[in-house]
Amino acid sequence: MYNLLTDLSVIEVSSFVASPTIGLYCAQMGAEVIRVDHKAGGLDYDRYMLTKEGRSLSWENLNRAKKSVALDLRSPEGRELCVELARTTGQCVTNLPEKSFLSHEAMAKGRDDMVSLRIMGWHDGRQAMDFTVNAASGYPLMCGPEDWDMATAPPVNQVLPAWDFITGAYGAFALLAALRHRDATGKGSEVRIPLGDVAIGTMANSGAMAEMLYRGADRERLGNAIWGAFGRDFRSKDGKRFMVAALTAKQWDGLIAAFDIAEEIASLEETVGVRFADGDRPRFEHRHRLFDLFQARAGAMDYETLAAKMAEHGCTFERYRTMHEAANDPVLVDENPLFGPSPANPSGFEYPATRSFANIPDQQAGDPAPAPYLGQHSEEVLAERLGLSSGQIGTMIDAGTVATSDANRF
Repeated sequence: MYNLLTDLSVIEVSSFVASPTIGLYCAQMGAEVIRVDHKAGGLDYDRYMLTKEGRSLSWENLNRAKKSVALDLRSPEGRELCVELARTTGQCVTNLPEKSFLSHEAMAKGRDDMVSLRIMGWHDGRQAMDFTVNAASGYPLMCGPEDWDMATAPPVNQVLPAWDFITGAYGAFALLAALRHRDATGKGSEVRIPLGDVAIGTMANSGAMAEMLYRGADRERLGNAIWGAFGRDFRSKDGKRFMVAALTAKQWDGLIAAFDIAEEIASLEETVGVRFADGDRPRFEHRHRLFDLFQARAGAMDYETLAAKMAEHGCTFERYRTMHEAANDPVLVDENPLFGPSPANPSGFEYPATRSFANIPDQQAGDPAPAPYLGQHSEEVLAERLGLSSGQIGTMIDAGTVATSDANRF
């Protein structure tokens, strides 16, 4: 954690991935992020996968370094407390519908400088989630083996909810942009980010939309090849699969030297009448013949031998790992300053936890903070933010409007 945002307090009323990610990134930069949930837990509180005690590992990791307040958000009293908390900080992140009790209008009453950021489904109000906007984007029908028929082959979904995480990252940026605008003008903002717009907008920003309109048709499936450049997976003599890419002249020259195929490349250049050193286009257009050359040489060498040669020549490559292997890899995890020691996780399970993705050399990155227990900070936050006495809070707890820590829930 870094202490760049220590003067910022954010109320977060959210669930699942995109909205909690905004709060996570702010908290990792030092902001006080107060997550407010229904007293039984939000929709994502029991999200798979669960430990044997019933704690969600997904929830635990998306809510590190936050505080937790648990209210009866089905009651008028609990909802009003939530709105009041948002007003006291002046900024709120949520994925609740605009027409819910947590509308921007409700939060901005008496507070013209209120900043709210709302994650939506589609811009027209339709519901959406990562895997449905991904279906609309066209990407799943680009994935799969090259010989699959475009008209009949099934789509290939990605496993990572990438649109959620991109939306979360963009949301953190948009929140800070709105706050900077407020600092300059004194005016609040209502910011809405539709998940679907992030997906279709990213497709457009990448140039893919223009490409489809220009070509008047869909792009063909490429298997594991990189679109528009040289890159694909190969298999070594001992059965190791690895990915290589060459987007620059240096990377291309390094691969030729590592694979020791300069003569074969020169012969192919003479046959097809191009120079592969001229850039991405000839390498991509003749990729199948190049792939055959590289695979023939890869299949004649053990991976460790070839990897040493690729490292020596500055190639861009990586061996395919299972995710379990990646989680146990010393270079990716144990020796990586991104990860810190395991905090006291609510699950009781110890494992490496991430610091901020950003690396600020002249500042000390603190150790990762744990996620809270649900309701762990209810009394503290209500006292500090709303000025409620212990007696008032106690009455609310007795009435079921406020819940305290669920540390002993399981």
